Amino acid sequence: MLIGYMRVSSESDRQNTDLQRDALLNAGVDSRHLFEDRASGARDDRLGLAKALAYVKPGDVLIVWKLDRLGRSLTHLIEIINTLKENQVAFRSLTEGMDTATASGELLFHMFGALAQYERALITERVNAGLAAARRRGRRGGRPLAISQEKITVIMESLRKGMSKSAVCRTFDVKRSTLIDTLARMGWKGITSISTAL
Repeated sequence: MLIGYMRVSSESDRQNTDLQRDALLNAGVDSRHLFEDRASGARDDRLGLAKALAYVKPGDVLIVWKLDRLGRSLTHLIEIINTLKENQVAFRSLTEGMDTATASGELLFHMFGALAQYERALITERVNAGLAAARRRGRRGGRPLAISQEKITVIMESLRKGMSKSAVCRTFDVKRSTLIDTLARMGWKGITSISTAL
């Protein structure tokens, strides 16, 4: 059985699924087996897609007008198609001429998978290079410190002069866990004694 899925990015009247619907009907999809969403492709809570994926059975073919109508990213697209394959459901995209039931379509799908893996590797490489460059310049990654630099300098000086940890928390209006976390992130050597004494 042929199952069709359509999506437009907005619920406004300016966008409609007419073009996709006509293409899917011309491809042989019965109008009773059409599912649609009016939502951004970035959203992962698309009810129409969820219904289509729950409806298909082994031997069926899920058809879309264009690849970008299905997945919110290349990785997401690969995940959906892999799920379909595991359930013995073929996938076809009309615009790109991709059909996983054919040898050429299967090859194209594997090429997409390799591209998605390459894209993930590039992103990881760029993030790591950026973090390394920031560390060389003395900057640390991660979320900003919860305590300002000026305040933490005074706190550390107070601790060095012997002020009790509980007094530091009261005086500077700092939560115990926040103080421990901030000092640990700054690599302060007295953190072990603070965490046990507080």
